Amino acid sequence: MSFQIDNLRLRARIIRALRSFFESRGFLEVETPQRIPANAPEEHIEPIRSADMYLHTSPEICMKRLLCRGHDKIFQICRCWRSGERGSRHLPEFTMLEWYRANSDYADLMRDCEELFRYVSETLIDSITISYNTTSIPCDEIFTRISVRDAFREWSDVSMEDAVRDGSFDEIMVTRIEPALEQTKPVLLVDYPIEMAALARPKPEDASVAERFELYAGGLELANGFSELNDPAEQRSRFQEANRKRVDNGYPELPIPEPFLEELANMPPSAGIALGVDRLVMLFAGATRIDDVIAFTPESL
Repeated sequence: MSFQIDNLRLRARIIRALRSFFESRGFLEVETPQRIPANAPEEHIEPIRSADMYLHTSPEICMKRLLCRGHDKIFQICRCWRSGERGSRHLPEFTMLEWYRANSDYADLMRDCEELFRYVSETLIDSITISYNTTSIPCDEIFTRISVRDAFREWSDVSMEDAVRDGSFDEIMVTRIEPALEQTKPVLLVDYPIEMAALARPKPEDASVAERFELYAGGLELANGFSELNDPAEQRSRFQEANRKRVDNGYPELPIPEPFLEELANMPPSAGIALGVDRLVMLFAGATRIDDVIAFTPESL
């Protein structure tokens, strides 16, 4: 039990460090409702019903509405729920950190990630190097960047475009791309195909990809960030397409968040990111199972 006690103490220190980081940079901490009428419909994420509403799978819908109302730098640490997610790195109830920047893009979020890692590591362990799975990961350098297209060229027999068309994109990402990513530095996998970025805006110089990235460290997928789409008509079309795919795959159609779409045109150019706090604690604790960094597993309740 001592390792769990130590990890829970570490978890508390990490959450304090996260708050300190954002407050020191002028971000406002916000709280948004966790029971909402509609999440952003996504093909592979199943929300959990709560009476006539849903538990939020992410606070993004409400946080983006705050951007539409004039807030410029906001963050939130909260519980989120997703049905059927359970494994060594997944929980149906988990802790998420999300932050949003008005008048910014995904490049600003990447710099935030680099600064956040350095800040947390120096605050917690008085070091700029994390040790995870016998690998030393420096947190004081520019993170490695590789495009999704280049990653498919390097480690897959199928191009990114063909993988999207034949439906093998997610499988290849999990079985070929993610295991091949560099382990000795945090990695930013950037510029996802537009079909795999339902809430992100297209890259101006290449509309086939979106300004989206994911952050990995020590083999752990930690965060997903992107420049926000602020076109209500295009966003509605993407939600409808997600619902069409859900129905095709035997899942129920989900409600569309109409108040969000009504406000979306008021959003300035913005960027937002979601980071899994449980996995961040795993990284700093050197834990290989998410069970080791939480107070109770679902099975123990």
